[in-house]
Amino acid sequence: MHKLTILALAVCFFVGAARAQEHAADSQTTDAKASKATVYVYRYKQFVGSALSPSVWCDETELARMENGRYFTVTLDPGKHTFHSNDPQSGVALDLKAGQPYFIRLEIATGLMKGHGRLTLVSAEQGTYELKSSKLKPLDQGKVVDKARVSVEEAVLQTPAATSNAPAPVVTLKPVAASSPEHAIAGETISDSNGAPGATSQMGDQGALGEAARRARDKKQSPPQQNP
Repeated sequence: MHKLTILALAVCFFVGAARAQEHAADSQTTDAKASKATVYVYRYKQFVGSALSPSVWCDETELARMENGRYFTVTLDPGKHTFHSNDPQSGVALDLKAGQPYFIRLEIATGLMKGHGRLTLVSAEQGTYELKSSKLKPLDQGKVVDKARVSVEEAVLQTPAATSNAPAPVVTLKPVAASSPEHAIAGETISDSNGAPGATSQMGDQGALGEAARRARDKKQSPPQQNP
């Protein structure tokens, strides 16, 4: 019985130590990712130029050869970096921030005897949406050149939270201008900060309008008075 207790304690100790090591490794991985910038490079799945696999370079170092309908992820140190494909007229210059994702789309230039790849920087919102397409798959490992920085694991993306720094519209109250003293209506008009009239909420509007209409109708129906 005593030996079983010692054995159980030993098993618990080793399990706890293993979990502690895994937690430490995960923490180090998370810290490493937070100190880096992530760039997603992808290419639409299209018929035009589907047989071509143009290369993508970062700071004149070849990262990978991009296949049709594929994507890859490159992890870089923060700072200034340049990206281009085999079209010398097109490229992207970025000042990368730690922990931030960036999205670059590769397109095949048309109208050329030999297709060239062109890179376009897209917003995080657009890149996240397009990269989630079921037609895009991770790049084949055999197409990767810079294996130290390029990953072909499946991307797990979160939709960027929509934020707005625009101030809320200011609501002001202004008296309603009457067309004539006879048809004056008491009340206030709600407008935005630009002075544009908005929705009105007034007490007694319907009663006042009805009374004005009744007076006009009685005036038309009453016979004209004759002078003696």
